[in-house]
Amino acid sequence: MAKIFLDEDASLDILKDKVIGVIGYGNQGRAQALNLRDSRLNVLVGNIKDYAWDIAISDGFTVKGIDEVSRESDIIMILIPDEVAPEVFDKDILPYLSKGKVIDFASGYNITYGFIKPPEGVDVILVAPRMIGKGVRDLFTQGNGYPVMVGVEQDASGNGWDYALALSKGIGAFLPGGCAVESSFYEETLVDLFSEHSWAGAMLYLLQTCYEVLVEEGVSPEVAILELYASGELGEIGHSIAQLGLWNQLKLHSRTSQYGHMTWGKKYITEETKKIMKEAIEEIKDGRFAKEWGLEQVMGLPSFNMLWKLRLSHPVCKEEDKLYKTLGRR
Repeated sequence: MAKIFLDEDASLDILKDKVIGVIGYGNQGRAQALNLRDSRLNVLVGNIKDYAWDIAISDGFTVKGIDEVSRESDIIMILIPDEVAPEVFDKDILPYLSKGKVIDFASGYNITYGFIKPPEGVDVILVAPRMIGKGVRDLFTQGNGYPVMVGVEQDASGNGWDYALALSKGIGAFLPGGCAVESSFYEETLVDLFSEHSWAGAMLYLLQTCYEVLVEEGVSPEVAILELYASGELGEIGHSIAQLGLWNQLKLHSRTSQYGHMTWGKKYITEETKKIMKEAIEEIKDGRFAKEWGLEQVMGLPSFNMLWKLRLSHPVCKEEDKLYKTLGRR
């Protein structure tokens, strides 16, 4: 059983005299940097000179190059995309990782697959919010928490867990409703990629197929799109699952709805479905997916760009665009 950490398990004291360098000011970087500052901690932002640099400046941060922030910081939070992190790490972070420093990751990907190899003498910790960046910030400002996965890959100082829990507290995870769950870089990578390769991706294709079936049956594109997802009901169901539980949220539906969910829903899940999920797990575990994605990037993203072209050319996207313009969403 994984250990669950709550607010009383963490203290900010270990961070009070430290300089925390947030590398990357994107969705997670901005949210975590703002929360840390609001927790009265000393934060620097490291970024390339792009639009995010300007946003960080306008937010009132001291912003410097990634190499400068790495040199000046005691704790370095790597919050840039997985695909660019290894190159940035080797060039702008690794040369400044002196003994006693702490490196924090929000993703286990690069450590799990060996794309980033930290030196000895530094703590290597994981603080991975199970929440998008906007949610990390919005929940904090509302006084609410959210779950994070925490782990320690290398505990050179003997204080790795204290740092992981302190950073979790600093970014707001332990506010009411939140917690930290004991995990590891490997486990975070496995569950994160598996979610993306299973239910999350399948849901998008399933909704697209449902649209096709409804339109073939004479339903207008507008009604189909609103019914399937554009009304926001899908988001409300997701919120209810998070608050009440996978099946208990169904009690909020009519009995007709409950009966249809439980009798028809299971027909789409077969032994073949589970077999495909197991195949996804194996490709994550043995590194085949990581190799495939790495090669795709080296080749200039031909398959990635083609997949986007195909998806956006589907009729549902064209009808969705017209509907969303009518509704003032675009």
